[in-house]
Amino acid sequence: MKAPERDELLDGLKARFERNMHRHQNITWAKVQGRLLGKAGALKALRSMEATGGEPDVIGYDEAADLCVFCDCSAESPLGRRGLCYDRAALDARKENKPKSNALEMAAAMGIDPLTEEQYRHLQTLGVFDTKTSSWVSTPPDVRALGGALFCDRRYGRVFVYHNGAESYYAARGFRGSLQV
Repeated sequence: MKAPERDELLDGLKARFERNMHRHQNITWAKVQGRLLGKAGALKALRSMEATGGEPDVIGYDEAADLCVFCDCSAESPLGRRGLCYDRAALDARKENKPKSNALEMAAAMGIDPLTEEQYRHLQTLGVFDTKTSSWVSTPPDVRALGGALFCDRRYGRVFVYHNGAESYYAARGFRGSLQV
């Protein structure tokens, strides 16, 4: 990433960070920026999150690992990551009307991890997300082995976790990602 692109990305992240201090109390931008500088892979991942509509922001700090935790904080599931089935096996299983891609491969290509159910529930304590959309979350192997996958949303003032066939896809379902730097 060239310096002007990096600076533009960092300026945008800093502005979002400062507008949403309730998401990361006791974390300073100086600490975050220090973690990001010189980390080309992390900056590329954050740029991908931004480009697909994720509006990444810091939502925590792992003291033990000395890592800042970024997450997609867009009000709805990121627009550029919707209409996806869950994983490659699900995509390959579809005979007709295949979606353009799948959530797990897109996340890996971006350099991020799909949120776990626990991370999704934590995000929902920081704001109101996915009131019109839903987001695939990391699915336990035993559920996936039976053909299912999990997704979450917020309706009626509550966070719900649901199941669906992993091969299903909807225009309003995408995925949210996290990145530890």
